[in-house]
Amino acid sequence: MARADRHWHLPWDQYVATLKPHELPTLPGSPATPDHAPWLRVQYALTGILVAMVGALGNAAVTANITSLQGSLGITLTEAAWLPVVFVMTNACMNLILVKFRQQYGLRLFTQICLGAFVATCAAHLLVDNYESTLVVRAAAGMAAAGLSSLGFLYMIQAFPAKHRLKGLVIGIGLASFAVPIARLVMPTLLQLNDWKAFYTFELGMALLAWAAVQVLRLPPSERLKLFEPLDFLTFALFAPGVALLAAVLGLGRIVWWTEAAWIGWALVGSIILLSVALVIEHNRANPLINTRWLTGRDVLRLFGAVILIRVTLSEQTSGAVGFLTVVGLGQDQLHGLFLLILLSMVAGTAVSALTLNMTKLHKPIAIALGLIAIGAFIDSHATVLTRPAQLYFSQALVAFASAMFVGPALLIGVGRVLQTNPRNLISFIVMFSVLQNVGGLAGSALVGTVQVVREKFHSNELAAGIDAMNPLVVQRLAQLSGAYGHVVGDPALLKAEGVALLSRQVTQQANILAYNDVFLLISVIAALGCAWVTFIHLLPRFKARKQARQDARLAAQQAAAAAAVD
Repeated sequence: MARADRHWHLPWDQYVATLKPHELPTLPGSPATPDHAPWLRVQYALTGILVAMVGALGNAAVTANITSLQGSLGITLTEAAWLPVVFVMTNACMNLILVKFRQQYGLRLFTQICLGAFVATCAAHLLVDNYESTLVVRAAAGMAAAGLSSLGFLYMIQAFPAKHRLKGLVIGIGLASFAVPIARLVMPTLLQLNDWKAFYTFELGMALLAWAAVQVLRLPPSERLKLFEPLDFLTFALFAPGVALLAAVLGLGRIVWWTEAAWIGWALVGSIILLSVALVIEHNRANPLINTRWLTGRDVLRLFGAVILIRVTLSEQTSGAVGFLTVVGLGQDQLHGLFLLILLSMVAGTAVSALTLNMTKLHKPIAIALGLIAIGAFIDSHATVLTRPAQLYFSQALVAFASAMFVGPALLIGVGRVLQTNPRNLISFIVMFSVLQNVGGLAGSALVGTVQVVREKFHSNELAAGIDAMNPLVVQRLAQLSGAYGHVVGDPALLKAEGVALLSRQVTQQANILAYNDVFLLISVIAALGCAWVTFIHLLPRFKARKQARQDARLAAQQAAAAAAVD
């Protein structure tokens, strides 16, 4: 064991006395960071990776294979869409309670409850076989996974010495993003073994392994403070359902369609009312759970704007590119090479973000990420029916690299603001960062889906209007298409109908491809404008400093001239 381990049993005030200044925790609720032995740092790193993957892999697998799960449960598309949404509904707002819980009751209890709850939900997956119980289990998994994401980067921080600790934070935050390509790589094999039971067994095994790892390898102690107040629970009772209703609107709106389902409007109204009441209560509290005055500061609002902008534009990959490849008729097994490249690009993006970390230029990687997304989306906007994964390798590698590059610096900007003001604002920042990450992802998918549907209808009408049954080229095309059925269909009228049906499907496919091109172009424009905006914000202090320097020089020259005139 490392030197500091011998003192972990001591009361906090005595334990602190054994620590060096750089070993003290940065914020209440965070573990101390003693100088571990190299072999112990490796164990912390591996445990952090395992815990982060366990927390994120389940939802990534459901989201990436929603059609397969729909068939397994025998449910409709709308019912299936609720499964990833309920995960986000519970996951997005749990940090409102979990951060304070960690600060008041300590890391040990926090760890045991989070992993214990997640193991229980994984085991429950093996026991349920109907839609309603699966919904409940996915909601419970969202709550448990919120704690595991925090636990993963707390372990990763322990793996780095003091001078590289922020790099560990960047890596720890980026780990969860690896789950999506990993899920797309491993799920086809697991589904072939024993459908979803095979994945649930695999997930339970990983959860048990993670639980064993954290029982053996404990985190150092943390400072405990009595923080909970009765109004905290009232705020949570209003804020949590408000976020849940907003998530439901964004996740289901494009499927049931925004103007067709009355409950979408009522859910949005309910969300606005609940969130407004919660924020009004917090605005007038002496010790708010969500510090609205700090959150509405100009710098913090700019940061949150950049975060949600990137989350929306990243839907180019998670919803746009995958949806496009599905339209051209490709299955999961044919996309392994693309997903492997995406995973490697994410690893590279996280590594570059950590190695090039500069606390004075944290806006720069955000601007670079938006620029890369703009380039990748613009390249994809020229796709055709003949486009295959190989033609998307470069563009999707850019987007994946960008997706991993921005998270760490964005989080560090917020943590830096917290340290400059009041450590109690940590809860406010973590909660809003988590909500924007989750809701931003849903908003991006909603944007991509909505624009794609609208533009597909437009292109379908345009293409259909250009088809003239008297046109010799159209007649020739119908003959070619119906000829495929000539040896099995003898009725000329029925044969012609088959040709018309095939042509109609081809028109629909072309309309979908053109619609996805429009989506990619729109995301490219949004990302480019965002890149310009973040770059301007990054350079604005320099412009102001240069302007002030010129004014000071001009004033000094005037004062010197006046003094010379007096002499």
